[in-house]
Amino acid sequence: MVEMGGNLRRGALPGGPDTAGRQPGAEPRPVATPKIVGIVWGLLVLNTLGSAGAKTIIPLPRSLIQMVTMGSLVAAFALALAVNLRLRIRASAFVLLLTLLLVPSLISSVNMGSGFGALFRCGRLALFIGTLWLLSRWWDGSTTFVRHHIRMYFAVLGSVAVGLVASPGAALPDLYGGRLVGALWPLTPPQIGQYAAVIIGLTVLLVLGRRTDRVSAAVVIVPSLVLLALTHTRTATLGLLIGLALAIGSLILTSAAARRFFSWTVVCATVTVVGFSSALQAWFLRGQSQENFSNLTGRAKVWDALLAAPRTTSEQLFGMGLGDKSFGGLPIDNSWLAVYQEQGLTGVTLVAAIIIVLAGVALLRPPSLQRACAIFLISYCAIASYTEAGLGDASPYLLHLALAASLLAAPGAATPLPTPAAPSTTHPTTAQRSEVT
Repeated sequence: MVEMGGNLRRGALPGGPDTAGRQPGAEPRPVATPKIVGIVWGLLVLNTLGSAGAKTIIPLPRSLIQMVTMGSLVAAFALALAVNLRLRIRASAFVLLLTLLLVPSLISSVNMGSGFGALFRCGRLALFIGTLWLLSRWWDGSTTFVRHHIRMYFAVLGSVAVGLVASPGAALPDLYGGRLVGALWPLTPPQIGQYAAVIIGLTVLLVLGRRTDRVSAAVVIVPSLVLLALTHTRTATLGLLIGLALAIGSLILTSAAARRFFSWTVVCATVTVVGFSSALQAWFLRGQSQENFSNLTGRAKVWDALLAAPRTTSEQLFGMGLGDKSFGGLPIDNSWLAVYQEQGLTGVTLVAAIIIVLAGVALLRPPSLQRACAIFLISYCAIASYTEAGLGDASPYLLHLALAASLLAAPGAATPLPTPAAPSTTHPTTAQRSEVT
């Protein structure tokens, strides 16, 4: 978990002014984030874990899993509303565009005869977006939600590790080609790879930004790397490498630590590629033939069939209604085609606008740790969208982008200063590091 300490807990930077309001003349402090907000974020993560996946050690009825995931979303909305009864929200282009995405979702789900399931998914998406609106009050450009993100996904990966130790056969089934799956909760290899890659990237950036020490970060990074390797997930690996390269590149001009890390990474990558090229190629191909690899494990055939299917003008504009991201009984595994199938060209335009707006804001921000984390998340989601679905519905990818939006938000409004206390004996340049445990 990520725990802030010292001056960093109060919002001060090393060597900067005391913003806790303890000294006369200090700057106002921002609104504190209640602990319940972290619980709400964790419930959103639980909701987006999904209900379909590998067989677990103890069989879990899908209806029970759906009850837990949907119940977590209802609980998240209720808690967010309870902690924000005055409905104070912050302007957010990201959440506004998500809200607009509900329009084609509702039109297609109501008029296209997609059934009750599509309307239920629309309600779930509306509740998800409503919770983000309520949480937007605390989006102040700090790393608070990064800590919540790492905590929850590390806990999810912990359950995967426990399942691997308890039953290696169930965690590495032949059905998935020996790739790591969730043996306690039904998680697929791409899901586990995604969670591992995201928290690895965020933790590395926290280390470079001196918001955590190396030993504490290793507790998160090392086991997550092992789990990522066991999933054999190419998309997550490429997303991690490219996303980190772009994020660290945004810090190179202002951070000596980023320059050193980038230099050592290039050297280590070169040595690894030269010395272990055969092993890397075998890991990357996962025992597949060149033909199977070239058509992206059969994905290309589904994509071609989807694009060739006849559609009316309404279906082209608004889609077929929210579904299970499949076509002809096979997964679509592409966010853009899944959105086109379910929300039409209108949905594709709105999702593209979300990515473009977030990327544009990130590029306009001055170099900082928050900007680097946002660039990593946006890059990762953009790369993963080619072989994974989820940008048009409540999913981990939308949660990653929501985290990026919180990092790019301007600092929140200040609260009045408390009565100044006696001058502190702590030197104003002293700052304790946060820890990742």
